Amino acid sequence: MAIRNMRLEGDDILRKKSRPVEKFDRRLWELLDDMADTLAQQNGAGLAGVQVGVLRRVFLVDAGEGPVEFINPEILATSGSQRVLEGCLSYPGQWGMITRPNQVRIRAQDRRGRWFELEGEGLMAQAMLHENGHLDGLAFKDDPTFTPLSEEEVEAMAEGEEG
Repeated sequence: MAIRNMRLEGDDILRKKSRPVEKFDRRLWELLDDMADTLAQQNGAGLAGVQVGVLRRVFLVDAGEGPVEFINPEILATSGSQRVLEGCLSYPGQWGMITRPNQVRIRAQDRRGRWFELEGEGLMAQAMLHENGHLDGLAFKDDPTFTPLSEEEVEAMAEGEEG
């Protein structure tokens, strides 16, 4: 397992559409393990393959209970609404408010190719939708509901939550 290099804003790969995963082999498992290590090292909530330079439809989400792997994900349903603070590992230091569904149901494959469905709510839904956007070459800043915040505004929000 290893830490992969993050692709950052300005890298053309972040704007490309990912291709489906067809081989569920050791090479995929190594990618998933490396992505888990990279996500943990970056202290993020999610990571898409494209963010480490791999144009395959794969992402991980860790909303506090350990990483969940999504391969060839399909959004089946969304509901509700939440206005949330969001950032991205590929856009360091950039934050903003964004409106996303509060609940999502996704169908995806696991590392062995078996299909499963998972429902996410709150942060889990937010991260699942954010990472799924990366697979289509979209950044969180592309969302029409995105409102950028200054570093001072983000810090003030964090202080308000702690106090």
